[in-house]
Amino acid sequence: MRIEEMGIDEWEAALPQGGFEVFHTPQALRVLEAHTDATLRLYGAFKGEVPVGLFPVFVGSRAGGRLVTSPPPGMSVPRLGPIVMPTSPKQRKRESVNRNFVELVLDEVGADSARSLVRFVCPMTYDDPRPFQWADMDVSQSFTYVLDLRSETTESIRSQFSKSLRREIRRAEAADVSVSLEGTEAAERIYDDVADRYAEQDETFPVGREYFRDLVGTLRDRCRVYTARDANGAFLGGIVVLYSDDVAAFWQGGVRADYDGASVNSYLHWRIIADIIRGDAPDVWGYDLVGANTPNLCRYKSKFGADLVAYNTVESAGAQMSVAKRAYSLISN
Repeated sequence: MRIEEMGIDEWEAALPQGGFEVFHTPQALRVLEAHTDATLRLYGAFKGEVPVGLFPVFVGSRAGGRLVTSPPPGMSVPRLGPIVMPTSPKQRKRESVNRNFVELVLDEVGADSARSLVRFVCPMTYDDPRPFQWADMDVSQSFTYVLDLRSETTESIRSQFSKSLRREIRRAEAADVSVSLEGTEAAERIYDDVADRYAEQDETFPVGREYFRDLVGTLRDRCRVYTARDANGAFLGGIVVLYSDDVAAFWQGGVRADYDGASVNSYLHWRIIADIIRGDAPDVWGYDLVGANTPNLCRYKSKFGADLVAYNTVESAGAQMSVAKRAYSLISN
């Protein structure tokens, strides 16, 4: 196995047909690089001419050293990290590819240097983080909820929802709430709603407006802006959804809103799910509610009857990492 630093066009050609996050796409990576101070490095592992591993890494500076992250901090990217694509289905060979690939990348980025702080949040499909542990890094597990919509109908999936969620959806239907796909103007309104919600809690929304606008405009078919309006066309709320080749994911919006006794957000989520079932996003089979790590949010998200899916975070070990999390806002919001 050999490792190479790739250009963005080479990266695009090497991506598999599925099993990666939307932020692994070249379009999203270009936007991330344009709005961070870090340098994007795209690593590929090859056996002969066949790619067996891909790893986007952002390398930036910190006081007295380097910050090596995937995804970059403060960009509201749930997961990024390594993609492993072994050519053999045998477990032994899969483990060998994964271990060699991780070792090569960690060596390339100087992860063992005392001057480097490393943090990777891995995709859901990366299920074997042991090579990072063997490299004396800390590995922790987090969770998200993913609705598997394969072989489902709108009736069957709705029957899996909790009684209270079904009641909220019926109320929205009776209240004549309309949901539609809109463009950049609606996306800006959603951004303002979220920023206002943060301000109400005496916090600053960490996602910059220019970055938000650039990402929504660049992703095109991989981004949809769902809005809810009343019978007179007044804006009630909205959600920005991002699409990989496999899974649609809630990204921004969903500020709590009620209208005529109906939950606007529950109805928005329902219409997104129904569109996936109807095939409006070809090949997309699931809906990621993004995050199952906060008790209050879990009480709501669990109403959808989604599967609990784990993903791994890899970090440099030691007290320096705890300090860096505070100083560099490494934890995704």
